[in-house]
Amino acid sequence: QVQLVESGGGLVQAGGSLRLSCTASGRTFSRYAMGWFRQAPGKEREFVAFISGNGGSTYYADSVRARFAVFRDNAKNTVYLQMNSLKPEDTAVYYCAAFKSGSYLTSTAYNYWGQGTQVTVSS
Repeated sequence: QVQLVESGGGLVQAGGSLRLSCTASGRTFSRYAMGWFRQAPGKEREFVAFISGNGGSTYYADSVRARFAVFRDNAKNTVYLQMNSLKPEDTAVYYCAAFKSGSYLTSTAYNYWGQGTQVTVSS
């Protein structure tokens, strides 16, 4: 069992930055690849970023590549999402999730989820 807690969301103006954190319980955090997803009102949950267990591999949605960066500190059981040059269309609830199997692009490949943190970008 893994429990995930996100933090760091908030209200920011377009062009600004935020850093989200996701802290996991348990001693096996480094075994889990992790993903970030987001869900805007009235829309389906969508993939944002993925990072392997040792942090050596990362993947991003086209919409955030070159603006967002995912990294992790396994000693702190924490994965981060650094979001720069934020746009109003980045407004959503952001979730971190622990990868189980399958395609990292799909939410069904993840078996543990955090509660989400709201990010609102004003124009």
